[in-house]
Formats: sequence, C-alpha cells, structure tokens
Amino acid sequence: MLDELAGGPLHRSADWLALVAGLPVLTVESSIAVIVQTYIQHMVMPADPAGDALHLALASFHKCDFLVTWNCEHLANANKFGHIRRINTMLGLFVPSIVTPLELLGGKP
Repeated sequence: MLDELAGGPLHRSADWLALVAGLPVLTVESSIAVIVQTYIQHMVMPADPAGDALHLALASFHKCDFLVTWNCEHLANANKFGHIRRINTMLGLFVPSIVTPLELLGGKP
C-alpha cells in the first residue's frame, strides 16, 4: 500500500508518505491470500489480487476499525456493504467500516 502512495504524483507522494510515516504497517499473513481469493471467487472484489481485495482482506484480518479509501466503485460503495458483511461473516472476519476520507473526518462531499 505504501507503493501506491510512493507511486503517486511526484509533487504529492512525499507528503502522502509523510502522513502515514508513524502508522504501523500491517503484516501479510499467509491466510490473507485465502481471504483475497474468497473475495474474488464470491465477486466481492475484482480479480486484481494486489488491489482492492488485498486492502479489504488486510483491514478485515487485522480488525481495523476503518478502511479509508477514495475507491467508491469497489470499496466505499453502499451497494457492496451487505455483500462484504455476508462474506466476512461467513469467513468469521471482522467487518471494518469502509469510508472515504471526507466521511471519516466528518466533511461534506
């Protein structure tokens, strides 16, 4: 996930990395791959195993309260919340709140 921040626009990536510098980095356990494949098989997330499915699997496995994203197509999409909740419940996983930065900070879109 740090690669995504580092790969952003040159004039912004250093600022983005500085914002998360003090945050812990979540470990990618072997069971994460199984969760990712389950999301893909149940069409919860698209078939890019390094993308949205991995982000959701990490947040769910590590019991993150929030998964903050600008991705409103696959992650912060109210039409997907029920499906995500059902699959995570089936897997015995925590269901993080998936929000945009504006929602988390209480701003208006």
